[in-house]
Amino acid sequence: MAIPLHHLLILGGLLFCIGLVGVLLKRNLIVMFLCIELMLNAANLTFIAFARQLSQMDGQVIVFFVMVLAAAEAAVGLALVIALYRTRQTMDADDLNLMKL
Repeated sequence: MAIPLHHLLILGGLLFCIGLVGVLLKRNLIVMFLCIELMLNAANLTFIAFARQLSQMDGQVIVFFVMVLAAAEAAVGLALVIALYRTRQTMDADDLNLMKL
């Protein structure tokens, strides 16, 4: 018994909206990165749903590249957050204005 396409699209849309709200409302950099990961996973779910519906491998190949992008974003983003925390002693995105001394 297969899950209908519209259920997967609704779930992907809800996950993307939750991630978008988290990025816009939260100020903690770690939480913002987690919300970006949630948005990327929602896009992956949508790609997989359409790939299964159309019986093509294109969506699964795109998901592979999005996962590579997400891993690189997490590694580089976490390194930047750690470096900023060591210099500024805060994780709040509003307090990290690099133009001020």
